[in-house]
Amino acid sequence: MRIPYILPMILVASSANADISDIIKEFQTADIIILGEVHDNPYHHAIQAEITAAIQPSALVFEMFSPEQAAIINALRWEGAGIGSLEEDLEWAKSGWPSFDFYAQIIKADPEGVVFGGSAPIETVREAVTEGAAKMFGEGAEIYGLDQSLPPDQQSAREANQMEAHCNALPSTMLSGMVEAQRLRDITLADRALRALDEVGAPIIIIAGNGHARDDWGIPAALLIADPNVRVMTLGQLEAEPEGAQPFTHILVSDPVDRPDPCLDFRG
Repeated sequence: MRIPYILPMILVASSANADISDIIKEFQTADIIILGEVHDNPYHHAIQAEITAAIQPSALVFEMFSPEQAAIINALRWEGAGIGSLEEDLEWAKSGWPSFDFYAQIIKADPEGVVFGGSAPIETVREAVTEGAAKMFGEGAEIYGLDQSLPPDQQSAREANQMEAHCNALPSTMLSGMVEAQRLRDITLADRALRALDEVGAPIIIIAGNGHARDDWGIPAALLIADPNVRVMTLGQLEAEPEGAQPFTHILVSDPVDRPDPCLDFRG
């Protein structure tokens, strides 16, 4: 595991340039840059937009968009439509994701970049819980190692991670299936990024949750299996100072946002 480069994060994005300038310099040497986030934290999205503006990637791959939504975004932008019209066209209110403004600012920061949708269909993800990631990914699963079982220690760690993420409320029998669903999401994002790299060239930026950005078992691990020659760097955006090494090449820390207890629904 690489020891990450940790910088404190100033919470006003416009004042954060001095803090992240070294990170941006290093990112400029990468083919694929994965910018993690806590989805509802506006500071994280402001930093993603700032890095995107500095890098000007050839493409942006979003966890939040389907390929169909990405096609709509690209078409409307090429036709001269403003970002403001995209939210309605994408029916964003039904998506379940936070404010579209969070992601619109990132798109606006890269006017020439092509948008790629990195999400797998929700029905496919649900089927992966019972049928496995390899079957639901289909042709090419072996390229990313989906045809291989995870090492036992990683399987255990990932199941524990899923249990914690779901407030310790999941039946233990579901954990292996939830890991398969997460593997499918990781590999789908990795696959879309490599397709983007092939179509438009480096650099590529991926916008995704921290869990997908982590080096040890997220998108970077899949990319390493598929193409060891691709240079990948990652940013984990945290809400508290971490204890010990973290699975990212770089880290920024912000204050948490004020949010309801996410475990209330599980307890209710």
